[in-house]
Amino acid sequence: MAVLQTIRPEMPADVEAIRALTEAAFRQASHSDHREGAIIDGLRIARALVLSLVAVDDEGGILGHVAFSEVSVESGEGGWYGLGPVSVWPRSQRQGVGKALVADGLDRLKAMGANGCVLLGDPAFYGRFGFASDPSLTYRGLPARFVQRLVFVPPAPQGEITYHPAFEAAT
Repeated sequence: MAVLQTIRPEMPADVEAIRALTEAAFRQASHSDHREGAIIDGLRIARALVLSLVAVDDEGGILGHVAFSEVSVESGEGGWYGLGPVSVWPRSQRQGVGKALVADGLDRLKAMGANGCVLLGDPAFYGRFGFASDPSLTYRGLPARFVQRLVFVPPAPQGEITYHPAFEAAT
């Protein structure tokens, strides 16, 4: 069994593996619209992937991927980023790969001077990183508990989150 060795920025040679693992990771996900691979491709083409990290095993194979892109928030605070999608090969899930990718990515965002990060996701999973739902932060009528934020530098943003157009264009 391959073991997580390192997390590093994606390289051009990783693109096909990232697409394949993203599709595999979300294939059985009932909450997915199965556009995650196209979203990452669209962000990459638009040069909007602020951070695109891969988890690599001790044999050099990619175990998982996480993407971060800029978002805007209605209240106007800059320096905010969206986390996602995050993908791990099904055979490597529940082994800490996703947790390691998210933690490393958040550390890198802080080092870049980000003010914070938002996401749409499972409160039970993302709460361990300090993400919390905030009813004053919204996304298209999604229930507030799934719209979460992690503030690095106050103030917390308020209002509707807008993701990069690649999230809309993906089909």
